[in-house]
Amino acid sequence: MDKTYVEYVFKTRPLQPASDILLAELADLGFESFIETKEGLKAYVLKDFDDIQKVNSLAIFQQKEYEVSFTTSDILQQNWNADWENSFNPIHIGDLCTVRAPFHEIPSTKYDLVITPKMSFGTGHHETTYMMLSFLLDAELREKSVLDMGCGTGVLGILAEKKGARTIEAIDIDSWSYQNTLENIKENKCTRIQVKEGDVSLLKKHFDVIVANINRNILLEDIRIYAGHLKPEGTLFLSGFYLKDLNQITDECEKYGLNFQQNLEKNNWVAAKYVF
Repeated sequence: MDKTYVEYVFKTRPLQPASDILLAELADLGFESFIETKEGLKAYVLKDFDDIQKVNSLAIFQQKEYEVSFTTSDILQQNWNADWENSFNPIHIGDLCTVRAPFHEIPSTKYDLVITPKMSFGTGHHETTYMMLSFLLDAELREKSVLDMGCGTGVLGILAEKKGARTIEAIDIDSWSYQNTLENIKENKCTRIQVKEGDVSLLKKHFDVIVANINRNILLEDIRIYAGHLKPEGTLFLSGFYLKDLNQITDECEKYGLNFQQNLEKNNWVAAKYVF
């Protein structure tokens, strides 16, 4: 017997990071599948578990910097994976790296990253992930220790291993991202990535390279902790914020001896590089 689902069609302003925040909050309510749209997000939950009052009480609706609206409709169960397959195209970062799904053709690029994102963030489609991948492609990672903080799908840690990093820790506070990263490192035959579920309180050692693609507020809270876990002459890559926030991020980094080196910009999103 086919199950009935409720489809929520959300419109978010700004599109990002509002859609990513919304996705994470909906996942906690039991929503099973998500499709990104040009205006926001489509989200699906079994009708038996639908609770529109809980949706309306999500934290994102209380935040003045975001505008979120939605409509709902009942639909019969569909092949969610097929919908996702139709909407996910491979991403090419220069002529060196491809991020693709398992059903895509094997590319000729040097680095082939196979990612099944499910509900996790990090396929390379978003500007911040694309720029962080670009930074890592230019970085010297051979025999380095790397931390991927807020790992999402694990795509940054996977690239770090393929570039020769000696050890990688991938950490995310979201349980779905934790599980998804485990699946993706297995798909990519990675053996040097340790995945943990939690936050910066899990950090016990120092790293040559730290990458954190999260959001401005969390970055500002945790920069001092990242600095405290970087080795001398270590490198910190940050993203998940807008160009207007770059000075504030840089000021916070400089408090802890991290010097700005350069930034990338894509559609007003920024990734920045800092070194001790």
